Amino acid sequence: MTVGARGNWDFVLPFRSGKLIALLLVAYAVAVSTVLFQTVTGNRILTPSIMGFDALFALIQTWLVFFVGAARVSAIDPHLLFAFEAMVMIGFCLVLYRWLFSGGARSLHLLLLVGIIFGVLFRSLSNFLQRIIDPNEFVVLQDRLFASFNTVDTGLVGFALAIVAATSVVGWRMRHVFDVLALGRESAINLGVEHRRAVTVILVLVAVLVSISTALVGPVTFFGLLVANLAYQLMPTHRHAWLLPTATLIAVICLVGGQVVLEHVFGFDTALSIIIEFVGGIVFILLVLKGAAR
Repeated sequence: MTVGARGNWDFVLPFRSGKLIALLLVAYAVAVSTVLFQTVTGNRILTPSIMGFDALFALIQTWLVFFVGAARVSAIDPHLLFAFEAMVMIGFCLVLYRWLFSGGARSLHLLLLVGIIFGVLFRSLSNFLQRIIDPNEFVVLQDRLFASFNTVDTGLVGFALAIVAATSVVGWRMRHVFDVLALGRESAINLGVEHRRAVTVILVLVAVLVSISTALVGPVTFFGLLVANLAYQLMPTHRHAWLLPTATLIAVICLVGGQVVLEHVFGFDTALSIIIEFVGGIVFILLVLKGAAR
């Protein structure tokens, strides 16, 4: 927090501490949500973004700018806007989970397929609105659609921290269930885990964490994939009591370290989200090629 700091410490310390806590929250939310999502799906190249979170966030931003106007959206209370975005994304997941897990169709693969279809629908609607929007409004919209770690609203940190803390308490109490679920559906049921209920609770936790992360800094597609697979390499165990802290630590090092390098070495000449997505995309391609070679 004190690297290269000069001037009034009464301003520097509160400003940098708020920004640091926001980065820690995002790192924690992305790492934990990705590891848990890969546990319930049994696939280490999937991320929660496949459920259409990124597309839904883009649709919310596009809808607000198109129907409300960029100037009026900018004037909305950040807490109210943050709560609205998070509630819409969490509500979407709850409706989707309840719909697919309450009837006869209870397949996790069906849930993923429906998530992909909704993602395509949200992107199509966003693209349609962006083609007919006012060009000046479109310029403002472009800034809202990309992840930004430089302009985090530190006033939202307390609200997000309370939600993440409540989610973490529930998740920590289920850490042993995560280990059993990693063995597969049949093994988990034979070992006494109520699979449907456990998967539903985990997907809701994932939805809350992804919603908070996305509402704070915007969508980051490949960051979770990167830190989760690095954690699997460094910690060759299925115990989530080790995997989750390891993934979180890697995410913190990447975000905080990357932000420090970006600010004090490159002088904000590039965006951290672009570097993270570029490296994460390469990791994704390598994982796909590695799986195809087996």
